[in-house]
Amino acid sequence: TYDFSRLQAVQLWFYLSPYRLSGISAGQVSFLSFGRLLRPLKIVALFSANCYTIYGGGYMKSIAEIDSNFKVETQITQQGIRFYNALHAPFQIHGVYHENGKFRRIPEEIAKSTNEGVLVLHANTAGGRVRFVTDSPYVAIHAKMPQVGKMPHFAFTGSAGFDLYEGETYLKSFMPPLGVEDGYESIQWLDGGKKLRELTLHLPLYSDVGELYIGLDEKAQLLPASAYRVQLPIVYYGSSITQGGCASRPGNCYTNILSRKLNADHWNLGFSGSARGEESIVNYIKGLPMSVFVLDYDHNAPTVEHLQATHGAMFRAIRKAQPELPILILSRPKFYRVEEEDSRLEVIRETYRQAKEAGDENVYLIEGTALMALAGNDGTVDDCHPNDLGFASMAKAILPILQSIL
Repeated sequence: TYDFSRLQAVQLWFYLSPYRLSGISAGQVSFLSFGRLLRPLKIVALFSANCYTIYGGGYMKSIAEIDSNFKVETQITQQGIRFYNALHAPFQIHGVYHENGKFRRIPEEIAKSTNEGVLVLHANTAGGRVRFVTDSPYVAIHAKMPQVGKMPHFAFTGSAGFDLYEGETYLKSFMPPLGVEDGYESIQWLDGGKKLRELTLHLPLYSDVGELYIGLDEKAQLLPASAYRVQLPIVYYGSSITQGGCASRPGNCYTNILSRKLNADHWNLGFSGSARGEESIVNYIKGLPMSVFVLDYDHNAPTVEHLQATHGAMFRAIRKAQPELPILILSRPKFYRVEEEDSRLEVIRETYRQAKEAGDENVYLIEGTALMALAGNDGTVDDCHPNDLGFASMAKAILPILQSIL
């Protein structure tokens, strides 16, 4: 039901047929008198771009039948909301791509050839971002999620939530309901109302996303975001810590913190419990275009011997493929170490020493104690996975090195 007298510019399409509107042939209705004649009647309108399409009499197609991209069944009751498929311009997708019905961080075939854990986790959307510009006073999401990560030591807003930033400034979180099984929707109003903002929507750290629709006011502007200052991505390879466990929300994972502070694109190739430096993943990574490679899989090497057999080999394979690539090596972020962790650290130091002795000037090392200097021994949720303080500490330690490189 719409009051046409309130519209300033309307494109009217009529079936020139015997259909009648209040007893008047559609072809005889004049534009000037249309609002006055039909104001008392119930007329159905379709909203497509900036045109209103009105069908007089007969069967009227729904917008979903005309354009399948609008087929979003929503319980959000906000009047005038319009949902857009995040895969379509002007939205820009970073850190993930869409393959076989869901967003992924690496190709499914590479995941299959690496290990079972990577196959399960490669579709978790850690590091995934959607960037756009709008003056909508609110942003809504409608997400279809084939797998939702639920863990006792991990805030649900981090494992399955989305959060929204304007530049480096956090705005809002889209919080999943506790009973979520296969997706959810949420709407957040932005402080300051209607004004043009460049926004980044971070995707969940430990859940899969099959489809994502973004809801905005139908009258709002929607424009592409500006390019990242550092467009060649930083690539991070590592454990559950790299993937973002256990940040309270996606934007607090250290890789996302650094992306905002550096205005740099990145790929998060953290695979919880499954980053072991196998040949298949090494061969994939060494062919990626990247500005910096960050190597951090200490936690997932099952033994010191495994780390010794793979760590230096992975470094050398990537160095051979990309001789000038800056490579930053991290040891596990731990403020206090036990004996086995000392042994692991020596393996990592040896990779670094050998590179330096070979004349490599593009290799860097940050040890775990330095990574947790800000947080001390209070930077984890379980003596392993960083909390938000731990991730802030890691970002603070890494930032100066990446700034000097980039």
